[in-house]
Amino acid sequence: MPTDPVRPATEADLDTLIAYEIEIARISFGDEAVTDPELHRKRVSGSLGKKDEVTLVAERDGAVVGWVWLSGRTNSLTGDRYGNLRSLATSDVPGRSAVAELLLDAALAAAKDRGVTEVVGKVHMRNVNMRAVYAKLGFAAEHLSMRKAL
Repeated sequence: MPTDPVRPATEADLDTLIAYEIEIARISFGDEAVTDPELHRKRVSGSLGKKDEVTLVAERDGAVVGWVWLSGRTNSLTGDRYGNLRSLATSDVPGRSAVAELLLDAALAAAKDRGVTEVVGKVHMRNVNMRAVYAKLGFAAEHLSMRKAL
């Protein structure tokens, strides 16, 4: 299988990116997911082309098959630059995990070029596929969030 080209995300990709964001919300939050397309359109379109945002897509045969969004941040105590992995999603295509790894590798390289010294990301505990991608690329679990509904 040829390597899928990775390029910066553009306004022309928004409908596909919004569908990814809604799917990520559903996986992460279930019945509490925010699925309003206009809310996601506003968030995603506001990130495209911004200096501290890495927004990339992978294409196959002219169609977007994956998306990654990494925001640059500064630690208020240390001044260190870090990246917040906000989104990583792929279509259900052959080699799906390879597409995810390709996108995450490209985002990490772009972040490093921008002076980022570490990247953090959240993943829902039931999202085994994303946890596997994180582990394969050297991420380690550091925090565990606990929740109790009242």
